[in-house]
Formats: sequence, structure tokens, C-alpha cells
Amino acid sequence: MNITSKTSKANRQPSKIWLTISGLSAVLLTGGFAVKGADANWYQWYRSTGVVYTQSNIPTPNGNSILGFRRDALGTLTPLPTPSFPTGGAGIPFAPIVGGGPVAVTDLASDQQVIVNPEKTLLFAVNSGSNTIAVFDIHKDGSLSPVQGSPFPSGGVEPVSLGLAGDILSVVNQNLLPQIPSQEASDSQPNYTTFRVNPNGKLIPIPNSTVSVPKGSLPTQALISPNKRLLFGVDGGTGLLRSFKILPNGRLQQSPTSPQPLPTSAFPPNPIGLTLGLQVNPRQPILYVAFTLSQQLGVYSYGPEGDLHLLKTVPNSGAFICWIAINRAGTRLYTTNPGDNSVSVYDIAKDPSTPVEIQKVTLKGPIGNGSAQLTLDSTESFLHVVAQPITNPPSANNGISVLKVNQYNGTLTEVPSSPKLIPSANNSFPQGIVAN
Repeated sequence: MNITSKTSKANRQPSKIWLTISGLSAVLLTGGFAVKGADANWYQWYRSTGVVYTQSNIPTPNGNSILGFRRDALGTLTPLPTPSFPTGGAGIPFAPIVGGGPVAVTDLASDQQVIVNPEKTLLFAVNSGSNTIAVFDIHKDGSLSPVQGSPFPSGGVEPVSLGLAGDILSVVNQNLLPQIPSQEASDSQPNYTTFRVNPNGKLIPIPNSTVSVPKGSLPTQALISPNKRLLFGVDGGTGLLRSFKILPNGRLQQSPTSPQPLPTSAFPPNPIGLTLGLQVNPRQPILYVAFTLSQQLGVYSYGPEGDLHLLKTVPNSGAFICWIAINRAGTRLYTTNPGDNSVSVYDIAKDPSTPVEIQKVTLKGPIGNGSAQLTLDSTESFLHVVAQPITNPPSANNGISVLKVNQYNGTLTEVPSSPKLIPSANNSFPQGIVAN
């Protein structure tokens, strides 16, 4: 019996070896993860790690929409089963207003056109061509449905940026140029204004919350501080920084030092006062400002009342630094530089007041594209960048670039499938981006 038992065990060894080899093959064929039975659902999750949204910005009546993409673990973007969700309004077309040299700034220089609440249950988007704000419920599968009453009047002309502080939504109405026929007769000024967001996502205007700024100011952003008590903005056309306290009643109160002119060092000879990107350090009271035409990153400290103090400027190796993103740990800062379609990476871990550029990545894509708004996903594994035209009319070359974030040092590598192209419709270009 002992001999028989030993023989049976010996006879089973080739079967074990075969199973081991076949299991290894399955692992190799699935990119490192064997898929069988109960593991299939897990593998499907591994291949579909998040959802990315941008705005089509199509300028025809009711033509604007939110475009949704599933992102897998390799960074590849695939349209959702329902790929677009109408906003009930219009975007605005590509139209250069600042030209010369390698760059043209469109008439929609702005950031935070699309945002989500911290719970990722509501998505907000601007309809710049129809003066409204769209609000959507976000479902578990990534699909969107408009909340009752959406879209809502924006409280001004040409909304371009949104910021959320608790249940207070701040809106920047840029009202730049009469390039949209329906808006030519407007005598209103650009403004900052606020709304109360009720539990169902409805926007309720807050009385006496509107702060107007002079025509031609080009306000570009509604940036909220980490403690949700301050709003920072910039008049991109005149080079004025603004800061506001968000009062408990939702109204905006401009700080005593606001508006504050940018330093003369922010501009080259014969300057155009163009400043676009703002971002706050998540752990320290520091505001970063993109001095676009001088290709510098400005560093400010700020106080509890929103008073701003310039600390220094540091160089940027790209062309025309514009938009900024920062990781949650406050160790890496990313900028887009549309003049040469690049992204810069800064180390801000050692000294947040002295960013040090450690990498510049030139994105794939045709000549004429420029890197624009950017965002990290919720796991900070990928950086997503909107591609917009800077010298040529929009084409099929609009899109989203996806870069893998090195988890050890925060540097970037563009994924092989990038960019995901978005065809232009009626001279449109995408704008704004969020990812989870």
C-alpha cells in the first residue's frame, strides 16, 4: 500500500506542473491578473478604474454637453455607453483675441468650467453661450441626469468658472466681448456672484451677493480656499488679483487689499496683462499664480481675511504657463504651458514657497494644440489635460491627454493611448475637466 500510495502521488505531479504552467499563462495573458469565476468582476474593476468628464462647449443653441469617459488601469479612455449628456445650453466658439507669435488666447480664457462636489454626487457646468449653469446627478455607473430645473440662470453674462464652498456655489460671469450675437446688447459688467445649492442640487440666488468688476477685466476663476472661507480670482486682462471672504450668509466681501496689482516683473516689455491660473496649497496659506506672458510662477502668502503678499516668483521652462493643479499632500505642483503643449512638474515638498521645476513633458499631438485645464484623479494615479487649439481653428485634434503619475516622485509619463481625440463641432473646443 505504501508503494501504491507513492506511485499515485508521483503520477499526480505532472498534473500539478501543468496546472501551474497554465495558471502562469493565464496571469501573463491578463496583464498580471488571472481571471476565473468570482475573480471576473474584480478584474473588470481593475480594467475600469475611474470616470473622466469634460465639456464639449458646442456653441449652438442647446448644443453643449458633458462628455463622459471610462478610464482603465492603463489610462485608456473609452466613451461611456451614453457618451454625452446635454447641458440644456450653449458653449461659445473658438475666436482668438490675443495673437502674435506662437500663441493665441481664445475668448474663453478660464478654469473650473466643470466641477463636482466632494461627495461626487453632483456635477456643475457652465453654459457660457447661454448664461446658465447646468447641474447633474452623478450615478454609480458614471452616467448623469439633470436635476430638476436645470439649467439655472448664472446671474450675469458668459459664465466661465465655478467654485464650491459647502453649499455655496460661486460663479464668475466673464462678459468679455460681444462675440456672441445674443449677448451683444448686454450692458452688464463682469461679476462674481453666489448661489445656495439645496439638497436636490437646485441653485438659489443669494440676494446682494454679486460683486461687479470693470468691463474688459477678464475674470477667469473662482478658486476656493481649503477652509472654504475665501475665494480668489484674477482679472486676467488687467493683471489684478482679487480675494473675497465668503460670509456665513453666502455673500462675498472683498478683502481690504483687493484688488491687488501684479508685480511689474510679471510682465515682459509692452505687456498685455494676461494672467490665467490660480491654485492654493492644500496645507499652507499659499496661493500660486501663473504669470502667463513672463513665463513665471508667482507665490503669495494669504491671511485669514484674504490679504495677499507676494513672496517671490520662480521660472517656468514651458511657453506661456497658464493652469495649475496640486496633489493632496502638497508635495507636487503641475502646470500646463499651452505655447509648447507641455506640462511642468514642480517639487513643493521641501519649501512650498519656493517651487522647483523638476520635469517638463511635451505632450503628443499635432502642431497647433495647446495644453489647457488639468486635473488629477481621486487616487492621484493619473493627470488629465484638456487639449485646445491655440493657433489654428478647432479640428478633430481637440482631446484629452492622460499621463501616468509616478507614485514615488510625482513625475509624469504620457500613456500610449493618449491623447483621446474629441472632434470639433461648429468650431467648438472642449474645456474643463474632472476625474474620479
